[in-house]
Amino acid sequence: MSTAGVTPALAAPDDGLRTTGWVLPSTSPAVIARDAPGLDQVDVVGSTLRADGGRVSAPGRDALRLMRRSQAQGLHTELLLSSYSNRLEDFDPRAAHRLLSSPARTRAVARRLGAIVRSQGWDGVNVDLERLQRRDAGGLVRLVQQLQAAMPPERTVTVDVSAATSLRAYRARGYRLRPLGRAADAVVLMTYDYSGPTWTGPGPIGPLDWQERAARAALAVVPADRLDLGIAGYGYTWPRAAGGRTGRSLTVAAARRLVRADGSRARWHRAEGEWSARLSDGTRLWWSDARSHRLRVSLAERLGLRGVAVWRLGSADPLG
Repeated sequence: MSTAGVTPALAAPDDGLRTTGWVLPSTSPAVIARDAPGLDQVDVVGSTLRADGGRVSAPGRDALRLMRRSQAQGLHTELLLSSYSNRLEDFDPRAAHRLLSSPARTRAVARRLGAIVRSQGWDGVNVDLERLQRRDAGGLVRLVQQLQAAMPPERTVTVDVSAATSLRAYRARGYRLRPLGRAADAVVLMTYDYSGPTWTGPGPIGPLDWQERAARAALAVVPADRLDLGIAGYGYTWPRAAGGRTGRSLTVAAARRLVRADGSRARWHRAEGEWSARLSDGTRLWWSDARSHRLRVSLAERLGLRGVAVWRLGSADPLG
């Protein structure tokens, strides 16, 4: 990290906000080429924390192909470290705690990731450890600091933070925002999943007023030029009669197709800045599209933030 606190590669562009797009390794490289005109940075999901909390996987062929395509487009490209477990079908809080509660494990993981970044040519690391607890907060700061020390100064470390609307709530979720804002090149607020089919009834993915409150709470201790606002580029379904079924996530294009095929009509919610629909079988949908995106960009500009981050490329409307 530069002595100014933010490397030149992470500074906001002259024409306004910096835009980051997250991408899964299964995404076609053509998506990055399509969205490149609207992007400054790509974070590729490519390394997974093992259950023991002391090891991480190396990026596979697909992740490396996306890295090369992104860098060929002139985009800053980070390797995303995730604590998601395919076995659990959710983020693994035990693995994250095993990592963050042990200085030896955090040091080993930071060194391993630093070696991967240097040998494969990544531009930095994006840390995405979710379902944390208050006890994990100090370890997360330590991990970010050790990642900075394990990589050359021009490489970057960004950290994803589950949104909350008060500093007390952020701390309860395992985030000490003030030291994180000092240690990381950017703090990225995951201001989405406010509603979802397995944890709430039908509702907006990331309503505007909630996003603004989450950002303002973080701004109390994180400089605006180190804070990004997360934007949803997807939707959820809520079936009326479960019958063993649960809702699912779907791309923006798929949400539109479902509504069109059903002959239903979508409704725009101005206050939330999202769309909803009710299908003939009673299934409810909510999704966040390009119109939603523009409103979040305006919010980030009004708050003076460094940028926005979209989950995820290939699901969201095109950015180019």
